[in-house]
Amino acid sequence: MNNKYYFIVNMSGGSGRVKKIWHRIKQELNARDIDYKAFKTESAEHAKNLAYKLSKLNEENIHIIVVGGDGTINACLNGINDFEKVIFGVIPSGSANDFARGLSLPKDPVKALDIVLSGKPYKKIDIGQITLDDEKRLFGISSGIGLDAIVCKKALTSKIKNVLNKVGLGSLTYLILTVISLFTMDYIDTEIDIYDEEDNLSETLRLKKMIFAAFMNVRAEGGGVPMAPDASYDDGKLSICIASDISKISAFTKLPLLVMAKQEKIKGFRLLDAKKAIIKVKEPSVLHSDGEYVGDETKVTIECLSNILNMKC
Repeated sequence: MNNKYYFIVNMSGGSGRVKKIWHRIKQELNARDIDYKAFKTESAEHAKNLAYKLSKLNEENIHIIVVGGDGTINACLNGINDFEKVIFGVIPSGSANDFARGLSLPKDPVKALDIVLSGKPYKKIDIGQITLDDEKRLFGISSGIGLDAIVCKKALTSKIKNVLNKVGLGSLTYLILTVISLFTMDYIDTEIDIYDEEDNLSETLRLKKMIFAAFMNVRAEGGGVPMAPDASYDDGKLSICIASDISKISAFTKLPLLVMAKQEKIKGFRLLDAKKAIIKVKEPSVLHSDGEYVGDETKVTIECLSNILNMKC
């Protein structure tokens, strides 16, 4: 049976890179006589609405393919109405591409397209969910509170990112902003309740001088920083990386170890897995979801939705 493919294309992404990639993809689709329809979007809300409408089509096996970066992917994940019907694919075209990297998707757009069009079965992968009061939001890469969230918020409007994107070094944005933000942020007094697969409270962490807590669905965020080297996108758990009770100078000097995925050698860093966690902080702190600013929050529930996304990877 022939499939129809629906492409959501962020034409403003990647500082012009997406336009070039989409031109190449269109040539391949036409040359292979593929039945497809493309929707061009320049805002996250539009992408979310498109994914919502497509996932409600009266069809089976609705192939939704994102041509864009992690922000567009996140918007589309949050728009999907029925995960059972949707088969999701990605042509990585952003500056960081952490979602694609976490799934070992090829950087070359035509090779990524080959995976989308292949007859190989999709994989069922986990995605994360944050809950704020009655509001829920999904993420494919990570969510976090503290330093990594502050960096993500700054990166959304960073002139540094725009400059580095133009020379193909956009992922360095996050490293530069991390160093700057580390010394200007305040420590966070935090309490984190950790829950197991049966939704039982297994541990409560009380952290007086936390720098960040990152909840990872894949191993890396921020342009490839391996926050959770052993994270797996299909194990039904989130991998959590926490930095606390460490001076800012010490954290700065240990950044190379973090980049080399040697967290176990850094005093003050902790790695653990959890099905769900509830984070409570005394003062409103920056929260992100896949690098998108969510808000300044005092309480959030973060959990893993196991094997929910049908992914071509």
